[in-house]
Amino acid sequence: MPPMRLSPQVIRAIGQILAVSYPLLALSTGARGVYQLCCKPGVSDYLAPAITTVAAACYLLATLGFVIRKPGIWRLAVGLLSFETAGVLLVGTLTVLKPTVIGHTAWSYFGKDYGFLPLLQPILGLVWLLWRENREAYGV
Repeated sequence: MPPMRLSPQVIRAIGQILAVSYPLLALSTGARGVYQLCCKPGVSDYLAPAITTVAAACYLLATLGFVIRKPGIWRLAVGLLSFETAGVLLVGTLTVLKPTVIGHTAWSYFGKDYGFLPLLQPILGLVWLLWRENREAYGV
């Protein structure tokens, strides 16, 4: 069986989805994290809101990585998306196995509160960034 090949139309669609979903997720998780850190009464453990705020920063920086076409930005975006993927897998696994260890974050249960976008987006982003034509567009 030949290897699966994605068409340019599919890659373009992935890019369009990322262009809309990443800024929205950055905004929603950023608002959630800041609210939990600064405004929510009775917060005694700041680990979960801190993780959510870090996720929001990753989403915002990754958004810039999809827009600015420079080799250094491409490397930064690939690194961020790899970090996101590892983070959501680690936090998601921990919340399934030991829900009380971390608390409720944007990455809890693999991003369940956000329609599993935190799990799917970095994978789609890596596919998009690693696509040959997009690497060439970044000069990589």
